[in-house]
Amino acid sequence: MTLRIGNASGFYGDRFDAMREMLTGGDLDVLTGDYLAELTMLILGRDRLKDPGAGYARTFLRQLEDCLGLAHERGVKIVTNAGGLNPAGLADAVRALADRLGIPVRVAHVEGDDLTSAFPGSLAAHAYLGGFGIAACLRAGADVVVTGRVTDAALVTGPAAAHFGWKETDHDRLAGAVVAGHVLECGAQATGGNYAFFRDGDVRRPGFPLAELHEDGGCVITKHPGTGGFVDIGTVTAQLLYETAGARYAGPDVTARLDTVRLGQDGPDRVRIEGVRGQAPPPTLKVGLNRLGGFRGEVVFVLTGLDIEAKAALVREQMEPALGKAADVRWELVRTDRPDAPSEETASALLRLVVRDPDQEVVGRALSGAAVELALASYPGFHVLAPPGKGSPYGVFEDVYVPHGAVDHVAVLHDGRRVPVPPAHDTAVLDPVPEPRLPESLPSGPTRHAPLGLVAGARSGDKGGNANVGVWARTDDAWRWLTHELTADRFQQLIPESRELPVTRHVLPNLRALNFVVEGILGAGVAARHRFDPQAKALGEWLRSRHLDIPEALL
Repeated sequence: MTLRIGNASGFYGDRFDAMREMLTGGDLDVLTGDYLAELTMLILGRDRLKDPGAGYARTFLRQLEDCLGLAHERGVKIVTNAGGLNPAGLADAVRALADRLGIPVRVAHVEGDDLTSAFPGSLAAHAYLGGFGIAACLRAGADVVVTGRVTDAALVTGPAAAHFGWKETDHDRLAGAVVAGHVLECGAQATGGNYAFFRDGDVRRPGFPLAELHEDGGCVITKHPGTGGFVDIGTVTAQLLYETAGARYAGPDVTARLDTVRLGQDGPDRVRIEGVRGQAPPPTLKVGLNRLGGFRGEVVFVLTGLDIEAKAALVREQMEPALGKAADVRWELVRTDRPDAPSEETASALLRLVVRDPDQEVVGRALSGAAVELALASYPGFHVLAPPGKGSPYGVFEDVYVPHGAVDHVAVLHDGRRVPVPPAHDTAVLDPVPEPRLPESLPSGPTRHAPLGLVAGARSGDKGGNANVGVWARTDDAWRWLTHELTADRFQQLIPESRELPVTRHVLPNLRALNFVVEGILGAGVAARHRFDPQAKALGEWLRSRHLDIPEALL
C-alpha cells in the first residue's frame, strides 16, 4: 500500500501554476504546500497589524480558485501551512470559495501554535507543531486541511499517520516520513533546482517532487513524468542536508536519525530512501519569535576607476558626522572593479553603508540628506545605485523552547468539533551522537590546486542567526579525501568571516557528507539582513569556489 504525496509550494511566492501541474501531471493522494519561513512569519505579522483578518498566504486562495475542482474530481486531499498566523481565517475563506464555486469539500484546520500573548513585545511567537493534528482532521474526513506554524515535515507525517494508522510511538515509521517531508518541503530543490551540479540535467523549469511513501516509512522520491529537472541521489542528498545540523533531526513528532538514511537510485528520476531510524522527540517544542528590531537605511556608493580605496576613505569621512547617533553602522567595500576594464560597470566597486537604529529619523532623512548633499562635493564620479530612502523597519528572529504541554494543539474538524491533540508522552533529551569512524585516507600522490567544487557539492541555508553548509562527495574516493581534508579548522580558513565564530562539523558517512554549522554568522536572522547574503543561500557555492590541493586522481 503506497501513499503518493506531492508538493506544490516551497515558499510564499513559489511558482503559481505548480498546483495545477501537480494535480494534472499524474496520480496523487495528497498534495501539500509549504508557504512559511522565518521571514514569512514576520511579513504576515505586519499584515495582521494592518488588518486583524489577514495573516495568511493569500496566494493559496487564488491557486485554489483554479484548482479546487480538480482536486475534488481526482480525490486528492490538500494539506498546507498557508494559514500562517490565521489558520481559522483561511479555513473560513476556503469554505466561502468552495460554496461560491459549488464544490462540496470538507475543510478543517489546526490551531494552538500561536503563543504571541505569552511573549510580550513579540510581533509573532509560534510553536512548531507536529503532524498529529493534521492526521486527526484527515481521519475525520477532511478534504482540505489548513494549519498555522507546523514543522515543514508535518505536512507529510500527518497524512502518513492518518493513512497508515501510525501511533505516536512508531518512531521509525514517523522518522521515515519526516525525511520524506524534508526532501519535499522546498519543492523544486529536490528536482534539480539550486543544485550544485545543475548541468547534469535540464533545470530550466524543474518539476515539483512527490514521495511514494510505504507503510514501513520507506519511500521513493520522484516527480511526474514529462516534467522538467531530474531526481538523483545528488539532488536528494543536497536537500537532506539543507537547513539541518547533526545526525539528529529533531521535531515534535520524532527525532529522525539522518545518519541512518540510505539512498539508492531506483530508476530514472527515482531515488529510494530506506533504513531511517527514529527516536522519541525532545521534551520541548521550538517557538519562533519575531519582533520588530528597529529601522534600517542603506546607501550604496559607486566608486569607479582609479584610487578606489582613497575614494572610499573620503566618503566615509564625509558621512561620519551624520552617523554619530546611529546604534549600528556597517561599511562594506565590494571590489567588483577590474583594471583597464572594457565597461564602466566592470571598472566600478560598490561601497555599501547600512545603518540601523530604533529611531527611523536617524536612518532615514538624516542619512539620506547627508548622502545627497555630497553629490557635488565628494570623490570624482560620485553617484549611488539608488536614491536613499526613508528607512524601513526590520525584524529580529530568535528561537526559544517550551514544554510540549505549553501549547493547546487542537484539530478543528470540518463539522466544527474541536479535538485536542495530546502532547508527546515519550520524549528523550538530545544527547550528542558519538563521532563516527572515518574512512581510511587516500594514499599520498600528486595534487593540483583547484576548486573544491570539482569534487564536492554543497548546499547552504539559514536557521535564525546560524548558517549550515552541507558538503557531499560524489564518489567513495572523494569522500575518503574530503572527510580528512575539510575539517572545521580548514572550513574557517576557507571562509574568513567564520574564523571568529563557533563552527561545528557533523559527519554523515551514509550520505558521504559533512555538515557545518556556523553560529551567529547571520546576526539576528534573515529579516535583519546582517550580511550581503542574509540567508546564506550562496555560502556553499562560495565554499565550492575556494581552492585546495586536491589529489589529481580525483580530478
